[in-house]
Amino acid sequence: MGFDQYHEPPEELPPSTRTFARLCASLTEEAEAIGWYEQRIAVETDPEALAVMRDAQGEEFKHFAMDLEFLLRRSPAWREIAQGVLFRTGSIVQHGEEAEAEALEGDGPDEAAQDGSLGIRSLRGARR
Repeated sequence: MGFDQYHEPPEELPPSTRTFARLCASLTEEAEAIGWYEQRIAVETDPEALAVMRDAQGEEFKHFAMDLEFLLRRSPAWREIAQGVLFRTGSIVQHGEEAEAEALEGDGPDEAAQDGSLGIRSLRGARR
């Protein structure tokens, strides 16, 4: 992948942002590998080959989870939204909308009306 994960000059980014970008790239790569194994497993007929592929895919699941946990520990807003969506029954979309509103908005419409804002909290400094 090289350095194409950066959208700003890397030398201008603080080390923590470069690390965050590296783990985002790693998360993407792990998800891609999981998808590749899913396709291979779907068409493979040899039981021994299937066992090897399933084991390898399990490693990718682990790596994906570890990358995600690292990123969530460094982004409180992302973690809060993820906690509102993950491992819950019901509508994924509805949970996502509710979690986003809770994480990124103020306490309610009264707060927004009093201070003149739209009720959206600043994310500055929330990432790390």
